[in-house]
Amino acid sequence: MVRLNHLDYYRLPWNLTDNSISWLEPTAKCNLYCEGCYRSNEKDGHKTMAEINADLDVFQKLRNSDGVSIAGGDPLTHPDVIEIVREVKRRGMKPIVNTNGLALTKELLIELKKAGVFGFTFHIDSKQGRPHWKNKNELELNELRLKYAQMLADVGGISCAFNSTVYEDTMQYIPGMVKWAREHIDIVHVMVFILYRAVNNKEYEYYLGPQKIDMGELVYNEDPETRADIKADEIVELIRTENPGFDPCAYLNGSQQPDSFKWLLTGRLGTKKKIYGYMGKKGMEAIQMFNHLLYGRYLAYAKPKDTKKGKLMLLLGVFDKRLRKTFFKFYKNPLNIFKRLRYQSVMIIQPVDFLQDGRQNMCDGCPDITVWNGQLVWSCRMEEQLNFGHNINAYPKDLVN
Repeated sequence: MVRLNHLDYYRLPWNLTDNSISWLEPTAKCNLYCEGCYRSNEKDGHKTMAEINADLDVFQKLRNSDGVSIAGGDPLTHPDVIEIVREVKRRGMKPIVNTNGLALTKELLIELKKAGVFGFTFHIDSKQGRPHWKNKNELELNELRLKYAQMLADVGGISCAFNSTVYEDTMQYIPGMVKWAREHIDIVHVMVFILYRAVNNKEYEYYLGPQKIDMGELVYNEDPETRADIKADEIVELIRTENPGFDPCAYLNGSQQPDSFKWLLTGRLGTKKKIYGYMGKKGMEAIQMFNHLLYGRYLAYAKPKDTKKGKLMLLLGVFDKRLRKTFFKFYKNPLNIFKRLRYQSVMIIQPVDFLQDGRQNMCDGCPDITVWNGQLVWSCRMEEQLNFGHNINAYPKDLVN
């Protein structure tokens, strides 16, 4: 595996108090089982609007965010989801609905747009118990992804993102998914690959202070047959088998390992038929800094109308040599002056890693931070808070024994 050098990319400036996104969980209820989920499904898991507003108050008191991911559970199961979207919008943040899409209808979508929804992130992968799509592989599921992308496009003006959990046996489909995203670059704005993780019971034991903890109470406690240590570098190398020029521009490092890639962002510019080039680290730095300078926040999701302005982004080639190369490649054919150049993001997320000494390498400046008991906590480890009141520490078995 070719090891990427983090110094070649822009370290996203997102941090605990000044971030592009925050993670709101209005419900723990879900209408679908996903194999890699880290939250337990609670039938009566809806928060009241008073509780939701209290969570939003915490975000606004402690954290500066451009967007709010409305997640869960599945937020579309919440009876007040329209009011939740309206409230996030009223507070001046972008409401992004994170959903499996099962409960989404055209009528509900129109109402959510009226309430101010900015975008949707649909979680679709082959390890879900999704009705009528069981035993379908990731490429076959592109048909379903296209259905949702087209639904949003028909209503118009709504950002469309897809994420899927990556397992050892589904890695092979990633290049095909990246190709599919390019073929629909006009209506698919973001593709996210989340690398599968699980509690490691073979090598570690877990403690809260001096008390040994049974992690069997957690929904993400498994002894998986599949790998739970896939790295972002591997996914980049895999994508490059069919897209040799594929290269990230920005990243978030780990809290314990500065050279690890927890969020690895690639920005590419192209048409439905061809990718002409990629955003470089200086281009992404300019976008983040200009947005913060003008609006006081780091950019989360771009408006769909702005993703159409790829030719305008090429002006950042003044700072960015990669964009300069893209400029010359695109305009090598003078007829391209009449073509629309679009921007699309590809994100790879590598959740918590267990280091050899037991430390847990989290996302430094986590965009998916949420609220529990009035405090900011990692959403991916919420079950530890709910079951034990605190995050749990891991220790190597050979050290404990």
